[in-house]
Amino acid sequence: MTLAHRPAVLVARAVYPEVLDRLRQHFEVHANQEDSVFTRDELIARLQGMDGVFTTGSERMDEAVLAACPKLRICANMGVGYNNFDVAAMSARGVLGTNAPDVLTETTADFGFALLMATARRVAESEHFLRRGEWNSWRFDMFCGAEVHGSTLGVLGMGRIGQAIARRGAHGFGMQVIYHNRSRLDAATEASCKASYVSKGDLLARADHLVLVLPYTPAAHHSIGAAELAQMKPTATLVNIARGGIVDDAALAQALRERRIAAAGLDVFEGEPAVHPDLLTVPNVVLTPHIASATHGTRLAMANLAADNLIGYLTRGQALTPVNLDTLVPAARG
Repeated sequence: MTLAHRPAVLVARAVYPEVLDRLRQHFEVHANQEDSVFTRDELIARLQGMDGVFTTGSERMDEAVLAACPKLRICANMGVGYNNFDVAAMSARGVLGTNAPDVLTETTADFGFALLMATARRVAESEHFLRRGEWNSWRFDMFCGAEVHGSTLGVLGMGRIGQAIARRGAHGFGMQVIYHNRSRLDAATEASCKASYVSKGDLLARADHLVLVLPYTPAAHHSIGAAELAQMKPTATLVNIARGGIVDDAALAQALRERRIAAAGLDVFEGEPAVHPDLLTVPNVVLTPHIASATHGTRLAMANLAADNLIGYLTRGQALTPVNLDTLVPAARG
């Protein structure tokens, strides 16, 4: 295939140079190594004439964008989540969406458990205390946190990452694991995680440490709001490594301020990178900037999987991890 006849792809954010080199072996590549965050109009302009786009959570692929880019055939997301995709609109227009599952499971679960530990043991709160120069004596109850070993771990959303969190808790920390999911896991998977299925109400009421790992959908919006927080123990902690919007951040900040739950650890936020200002004023929350998958090896694997999906679909009509292949309009099936 000559260069003139190669498909054209846009890489919408900065990415590893070696991934761009792989893509250039197959495509006319339009890169964004300056890492500009495009407005909708800028994204539409950049997508003109593009057959594919390498996306991150920054690029909202909605009906307006798709309608303005009729040549587009595939959006390959560098991430397991794809709430930046209007999947129904993509399917109707014959645009395949792909994501990057599996390669980030263990790294994300490691971070989720690190955030759980930091939250339970008040790591950030005590560090701030030390940095302010306020540590000048010892008290028997200074920064006493919650037990982790032997406590009850609740997991809301028991996919790959949820299961990995459960295994860490059960096998590494002797925790009793309970979970709630849209559908119950098979017996063998439950046994491998030492996890018991419970109702959402029981999960909220019983968990000492509740970890959210469910995908974002409109139905999942504010799955944890004021009513759900009221069902939790006042000694409980909440960790969100799923997606912003699953938690009502304003309600959470109020519950933390009033000590209706003990603490929270958040890696994701509604409207990120903006963070609800009330969360910045409560001491009993650990805040991190959406870095659960942030190791060099994992982020490179995520980028390579997005590249593999672009290469596979635009050169052979086959993608490794499609999210809407079954709903693509018939004329667009590869």
